[in-house]
Amino acid sequence: MRAEDLDHKELLELDPEGGVIRFAGQRAIVLDAVAMGLLRKYLVENFGLTAARTVLTQFGFAHGWRMAEALQSAFNWADANEWRLAGNHIHTLGGLFGVASEAKDPLSKEGMMLVASYEAEQHLLHFGRADAPMCWTISGLISGYLSRTAGQEIFVLEDRCLGKGDAGCHLFGRTREEWGDDRAGELRFYDKTRLSECLDVSIHRVTETLKAAERKLKEHKRALILVLPAGDEPMLGIVAKSPAMQRVVDLARRVAKVDSTVLITGESGSGKERIARLVHEESTRAAGPFLAVNCGAITETLLESELFGHARGAFTGATQDRPGLFESANGGTLLLDEIGEVSPGMQVKLLRAIQEREIRRVGENKNRKVDVRILAATNRNLALEVTNGGFRQDLYYRLKVVELHVPPLRERREDILPLARVLLAGSALSMKRKITGLTPGATDQLIRYAWPGNVRELENAMERAVALSPGTRVELEDLPEEVRQARPILTVADGTVRPLDAIEKDYILAALALNNGNQTRTAEQLQIGSATLYRKLKSYGLIGADRAGRPGL
Repeated sequence: MRAEDLDHKELLELDPEGGVIRFAGQRAIVLDAVAMGLLRKYLVENFGLTAARTVLTQFGFAHGWRMAEALQSAFNWADANEWRLAGNHIHTLGGLFGVASEAKDPLSKEGMMLVASYEAEQHLLHFGRADAPMCWTISGLISGYLSRTAGQEIFVLEDRCLGKGDAGCHLFGRTREEWGDDRAGELRFYDKTRLSECLDVSIHRVTETLKAAERKLKEHKRALILVLPAGDEPMLGIVAKSPAMQRVVDLARRVAKVDSTVLITGESGSGKERIARLVHEESTRAAGPFLAVNCGAITETLLESELFGHARGAFTGATQDRPGLFESANGGTLLLDEIGEVSPGMQVKLLRAIQEREIRRVGENKNRKVDVRILAATNRNLALEVTNGGFRQDLYYRLKVVELHVPPLRERREDILPLARVLLAGSALSMKRKITGLTPGATDQLIRYAWPGNVRELENAMERAVALSPGTRVELEDLPEEVRQARPILTVADGTVRPLDAIEKDYILAALALNNGNQTRTAEQLQIGSATLYRKLKSYGLIGADRAGRPGL
């Protein structure tokens, strides 16, 4: 039997009723190439490149070894060389790769040139262009086959690969002694002990990460139970008691299910990044990374390097290749915060990256495919910026496929107290203080304040209160001065207009309470006489009011 006489019709046996396929006399299965690519993607993302390469290389080695044994027993070969050369035909018939006619033997001086490598194709599909050869399974496969036919260990390594942009995949097969020390690092992937070590390290790392996350969640939940009434526990730090915020959360959850670009707008500190995280966590990319960058805090030159990465020597201080956030967020979500601050030149580059789904590192002349969802956030009116020429119209519409507007805290007052309790719990946990809640006086004043700094200001107020509170509950005196001095906010509810006298009464009583019942100071602040204030208090039925300043309320 000669290698060139192999016919796939003779090698393949099908038993449709029994559900058995045999190839070269051994039971085989048909695997989808994309499914194998997804397995590779899962291994890399969950266990790292080193562990993934070790697993796939040794899997390939075992597969090649078994195939060589199957062919040895299935045919009477003219000589051992024909048995060895049959490997190329078998692997080609299996759809793994093609072999260029000018370079067929990996043991020759010229090596072996592959075309249409399924593994390089799948790596490009799921990861984009690589920096190093990526045909790990195929290298292991050919190594296993050659080792079995030669009766000694042969190790196949790549020096060129379609997966990193070369014209083809070029491989050499050598013994460990012939390889020497030059590529000893790559030969380690064939060591049986290394497989166990890599998996042990990877599993330990994943286990420790999960344990840490579980501990953090338990601690956070315990703290929330101390301060939150039943049913008030937020999701991802978002409180949505108000109808306005409930609409935003509902829309965010719906748009999360598709991969559309989302523009998140709202005042500074209103919680735009929280909404962005919700979109990520509710999406199919939740297992991938979530990265955020403040575009307004970085100069244009540094922002380009931060987003797209740079090549070694691209500028002073670039001592090595460095991937940017677009590549680091591959398979996940990238939030471009303060997108309205980006310069016109950078807007052009961002537009191209989002449209083409590929980036070019600073100092390189090749493009890299990226698979990342873009979210953008701004506190500016981008539509007005477009009209004034400060923001590109095409980029604006590219970003605003769906817009999520986060209302300011003053427009969702139902959220203030639940949110304050959540933030209070977080601060108490980080400072290791046993703070159980807010006093009635503190809660009333939190609702009265307009919160121009939105959620960020409320968070700072709760942190200050936890730091200063002498007891287990936050008192009015523990709040910032501007919050303590806030006057009640009067609104027209349900279309009902209240009488002016009733509004005046509420305002006077609120001012009096703010001054701890001191009528003289209250009258001065209201710019009315003390006698006038006394008469009004008496008309309200506050019998026993003391002209010295202590009303019997």
